[in-house]
Amino acid sequence: MDLKDMNIEDKDTTNSVSLPVVGMVEWFRPGEYTHVQETLADLKELGVTELRTGVSWADYYTPEGKGWYDWLIPTLAKEVNILPCFLYTPPSIAERPRTSSPPKDKKAYADFLDIFIAAHGQHFEWVELWNEPNNTVEYDFTHDYGWFKFAEMIGGAAYWCKKLGKKTLLGGMSPVDPNWLQTMYDRGVMQYIDAVGIHGFPHVFDQMWDGWDDTIRSVREVMERNNCTAELWITEAGFSTWQHDEYKQLQEFKLALQADATRVYWYAVKDLDASLPTVAGFHLDDREYHFGLRRSDGTTKLLYRLWAKHGLKKLSELSYIKRTVEDSSEPYALITGGAGFVGTNLAKRLLEQGKRVMVFDSLGRDGVEQNLHWLHETYGDKLEVYVGDIRDLQSVRKVMKRAEQVFHFAAQVAVTTSLDLPINDFEINARGIINVLEAIREQDNPPPMVFTSTNKVYGGLEDLKFISNGSRYYPENEVIKKNGISEKRHLDFHSPYGCSKGAADQYVIDYARTYNLPMTVFRMSCIYGPHQYGNEDQGWVAHFAIKAIQDENINIYGDGKQVRDILFVEDLVDAFILAQEHMDTITGQAFNIGGGPENTVSLLELLKTIGHYRGEEIPLKFGPWRPGDQHYYVSDTRKFQKATGWYPKHNVQEGVAKLYQWLCENRGYEVPAILQTVLEPEEEPVKKVAVA
Repeated sequence: MDLKDMNIEDKDTTNSVSLPVVGMVEWFRPGEYTHVQETLADLKELGVTELRTGVSWADYYTPEGKGWYDWLIPTLAKEVNILPCFLYTPPSIAERPRTSSPPKDKKAYADFLDIFIAAHGQHFEWVELWNEPNNTVEYDFTHDYGWFKFAEMIGGAAYWCKKLGKKTLLGGMSPVDPNWLQTMYDRGVMQYIDAVGIHGFPHVFDQMWDGWDDTIRSVREVMERNNCTAELWITEAGFSTWQHDEYKQLQEFKLALQADATRVYWYAVKDLDASLPTVAGFHLDDREYHFGLRRSDGTTKLLYRLWAKHGLKKLSELSYIKRTVEDSSEPYALITGGAGFVGTNLAKRLLEQGKRVMVFDSLGRDGVEQNLHWLHETYGDKLEVYVGDIRDLQSVRKVMKRAEQVFHFAAQVAVTTSLDLPINDFEINARGIINVLEAIREQDNPPPMVFTSTNKVYGGLEDLKFISNGSRYYPENEVIKKNGISEKRHLDFHSPYGCSKGAADQYVIDYARTYNLPMTVFRMSCIYGPHQYGNEDQGWVAHFAIKAIQDENINIYGDGKQVRDILFVEDLVDAFILAQEHMDTITGQAFNIGGGPENTVSLLELLKTIGHYRGEEIPLKFGPWRPGDQHYYVSDTRKFQKATGWYPKHNVQEGVAKLYQWLCENRGYEVPAILQTVLEPEEEPVKKVAVA
């Protein structure tokens, strides 16, 4: 069966869930060929076969207009079922020189439809007559009090479209207004209409929203009073994420699917590019720019990812994606970014100790949804969840009210991403920390916080000399070679990521000092372990292991002799707990946290170890060095050891073996027998004495 002959290509058809016909809304401007192709690819991934799109009467009569639609309509029709919405008067024939104005000759609209249907009518079954006709931005009814002109224009067009064999849809009301609909009956328009459209934007434009049930009931009452048998469609519904609330977008989508409507068209596939105007003009209302399932930079939002992965019918079953916090909630340890790799391991430890944990996470990083599902299934009622964004101050304030400890991990974590999207990087890392700090400062009893910074605050270490020896680099300086980089090292922020994390690092230290708040900073080296879904930009130890398990090539930037001290995540969790226990003495300080000199490894050496566990050598590809990449970074952890008695308990071989085993089990691969020789229980190591 051809995909476009189906409504939904659901990912799992075992559950019978009644859904309306579901489509998407996307408007295309003349010349947006790439946008069209990208949209079709997205619709295919989502399993969507219905597309509502605009046909601008005004654009059609521009020099490039006819050629554009001659390409657009057949191109779309090859992949999806089109619902064309015909709107916008050519200013030259309008009563006022604007596209929202009624035309001087009301029959001209029907004449345009006659021409368009003759050219492209074989590609669509329905025609939508105008868009949001009771919205002055779309149809300026201030020049048509009483709707007589509109009724003449639309009624005549509907009559002619029926003669041409098309089904007709009355342009969707926005806001929904039963009185306006009754006027359309009174004016004689509805005798030629096969479906009534309504629009709804709950809690965005429709602030006084009564819900889909009441809204649709009010419309059906008018239809029944007039003995109308037309269908009722939601021709446009959506939620703007301009305040970074992607969870609310997901929830409003699910509510729209439950509405008593034959069809639901969701707006939109992609956010409007900031360089383009809306109908009302540039950025007069920023809400207009954030309705998409994708952001304008192409990255996906939560609804898109869940829809693509699980299918429509499964969305209502994802019970772990929720918001559980209430004013009556018991106190908890708050972990921002708590569904991430580090947050999941910390949550696991705290929950196993019997503590309540609040996981606050946007679920923006690939793989973290699986971590949240695992925490939910494993720990149940002990776990509080708030799917939200660190950039949303009100959400941060809400979860902070019941926090008795805070661990702030939520961040944009990749240098490469920061280079592509520096504003986004700043808003998450730098603005995000201010939201957290202010929410803490507002509390009567401010909870102690541990913030995870990065070794990137020390820059590229260009002033140090390194010696290449075999498979790794060594620092020429003997003190650094013996102990690593200490906190006395001057700060030197490199890349937007280094700047945003460095700024956050310094804000935490200063808030502790200025406002007398209990908080400390961990400048972390490379962390690895279970629940890590790494990539080549972040979480590279897991990334290498995943590539090896899946028998894929690995890209190395530089020569592979770069040295890092790697720290197993369980040892990091020990450090977090000790930091909270010793907060009185360590507040306002920064500590370098990593595996230290005893747990160093070069990329080549790590890949040799992974290849040993895999049972064969790993194929490598080498590329140029990346800007700001350090030849060598090893943490001098003596300051934190002296303050708390902490030390790493896992060596490189044991830690990497545990990670490799978890990745194999998580992905359904057989665990290599050789790992058992590495992971056999050993006697508890003798506790080391902290070195001054």
